[in-house]
Amino acid sequence: LRHQRATGKARSSSSFVLLDELERGEKGIGDGQVSYGLANGEDMTLTTWNGMIVGPHGSPLEGRILSLVITCGEQYPDRPPTVKFSSRVNLSYVDQNNGNVEPRGIACLANWNRAYNLERLLKDIQREMCSQQNRRQPQPPEGSNY
Repeated sequence: LRHQRATGKARSSSSFVLLDELERGEKGIGDGQVSYGLANGEDMTLTTWNGMIVGPHGSPLEGRILSLVITCGEQYPDRPPTVKFSSRVNLSYVDQNNGNVEPRGIACLANWNRAYNLERLLKDIQREMCSQQNRRQPQPPEGSNY
């Protein structure tokens, strides 16, 4: 019974955090270089999100609109979400077979803190596109998907 209460409380806490995320995403964030929203407006669990990143200036992906799927599990925000590129990219932290983002390649995923949010996650992913090792990577044709 104690475990059930703890689990219920954790999901309830998670729901409040995700509702805040939804509100921020719907309002639009920052300079428009990253955005996110629910993949399905009927998803009452607030689990699956679509993310968008505009390829940063000075990177091989400059100006491209890149799509991602973000999955916030039951333990979010205590545990990081999983992230998968839908758009095909050639980046050091992305599994080339399926588009999954390797947590160790993105600082906020590798060192997740419950104070982090989806906006920070997308901005960190975008920032890493400009790293030395990713600037030299040849990219697949625009519009390619996993």
